[in-house]
Amino acid sequence: MPARLTYSALTSLDGFVEDERGTFDWAAPDEEVHAFVNELERPIATHLYGRRMYETMVFWETMDDEHPVMRYAQIWRGAEKVVYSRSLETVSSARTRIEREFDPGAVRQLKETAAGDLGIGGPELAAEAIRAGLVDEFHLFLAPVLVGGGKRALPDGVRLDLELLAERRFSGGFVYLRYRPRA
Repeated sequence: MPARLTYSALTSLDGFVEDERGTFDWAAPDEEVHAFVNELERPIATHLYGRRMYETMVFWETMDDEHPVMRYAQIWRGAEKVVYSRSLETVSSARTRIEREFDPGAVRQLKETAAGDLGIGGPELAAEAIRAGLVDEFHLFLAPVLVGGGKRALPDGVRLDLELLAERRFSGGFVYLRYRPRA
């Protein structure tokens, strides 16, 4: 059975992963949400990132905090990482390789041969995978905030009917929604 490709995003209620200033501090998950995310990320064997998302996530490569929420660092370091970038010359994390172009056929092949599920991070890279019909699940965490503009979590110009698989409400106001494309 092929691996699943999951797009996960922390987004404002109005659908942005960054506000107009390029910040996302308003999306910082509390301990309850972070612990939940850790469990969702545990089965991911390979992360697919664009350069900017990788540069945000590489923080976890050197994080040594033993707080249970911060154990995400162990999960992240244990996974393979593919960074899609035309400009990045080197990576600063183990188990990481650079690909110059996003190739839907190569990602399909990776889904067929991967030892575990795949995660895709970053809205621009995810948009390419969504347009290519590669995303099997969407994990959206809606933050209780409207930011009014910025970088959209989901691409414009795509019509995709989805089936709700799960939902969860968190005490701090976040809501988790898990969808898959309808057959």
